[in-house]
Amino acid sequence: MVALLLPRLDRNGTPFDSTGMIDFTLNGATLLADPSGALFWPERRMLVVSDLHFEKGSAFAARGVPLPPYDTAASLGRLEAVIARHRPETVICLGDSFHDQGAPERASADALTRVRALTARHDWIWIAGNHDPEPDPVWGGRTLPQTVLGPLVFRHEAVETAGAGEISGHYHPKARVRLRGRSASGQCFVTDGNRLMMPSFGAFTGGLDVTSPEIRRLFPRRFEILFLGPDRLYRFPNSALLPSRVLAV
Repeated sequence: MVALLLPRLDRNGTPFDSTGMIDFTLNGATLLADPSGALFWPERRMLVVSDLHFEKGSAFAARGVPLPPYDTAASLGRLEAVIARHRPETVICLGDSFHDQGAPERASADALTRVRALTARHDWIWIAGNHDPEPDPVWGGRTLPQTVLGPLVFRHEAVETAGAGEISGHYHPKARVRLRGRSASGQCFVTDGNRLMMPSFGAFTGGLDVTSPEIRRLFPRRFEILFLGPDRLYRFPNSALLPSRVLAV
């Protein structure tokens, strides 16, 4: 197993790193987990996000479910902010970036303009997901089923038999922990030092508890989570997780 190189924490799980980020190694690559739920690979100047689900609100509204149609703008604002913070050359979106194939028709002109500006400024890779197997070319960028870069493989859904270095999304992992004396539920990264599962980045995405069978089969032994707080990450071993509650997916 690849050793995790993470900063020292206080008794509440708080990282001493004042930036709120946590760095660790995965199959020899040094990576930086961001409190936004993004991942940065400094050596490659690469930013990774997962499960944006652009236009999920409008998809539900079209089926008569009255969700407000502001999720794309909110997710874009967060994405633009983390890109400005890390200034990557390459951006990889790990699938389900669009909630369905009708997203371009429902998206606002402003959203289309903002996405195209991002894809024009960076080497932008859309990894195909189950919601968006063929993202529309109107968004710019290029689409791949998965990609291997150095010691890491980037795909939407984890493969149980994958070797070390797999980074995936799809399951929107969440967890319950005791944080500063209180129970807290929220999104998280999940890693056992061999593979990494990323949290969803979209504004309207729910989550699946890390203790669920779908996730535990991928992490059958010891694993850790990097829990997303309001402005920093917190590291917990799987032994410190609280019993799950029902979390909407």
